Amino acid sequence: MDPEIRTFDNNKQLARISIATNETYKNNKGEKVTETQWHNLVIWGAQAQIAADLLKKGDEIAVEGRLANSNYTDKEGNKRYVSEVVVSEFIKLGSRG
Repeated sequence: MDPEIRTFDNNKQLARISIATNETYKNNKGEKVTETQWHNLVIWGAQAQIAADLLKKGDEIAVEGRLANSNYTDKEGNKRYVSEVVVSEFIKLGSRG
């Protein structure tokens, strides 16, 4: 998905992006299997605007950052857990053509 950007009252910006990673292997029957996992990325500050300007759905990127885990209680009273990669740097590698 294209980055979603928010600007807060203090003009600090936040960009949220979902990326997919694929792992391909052969199962015990010799069949090729590809598993896709989705990861939520959070980018703060000046890099958030750069991400919003440069990145589009399907772009390949390399990221450096840290994994952050948090939790909250939803409207129904259920505890929800969230894992996000807080990006310190990213590089645009290519686009899906």
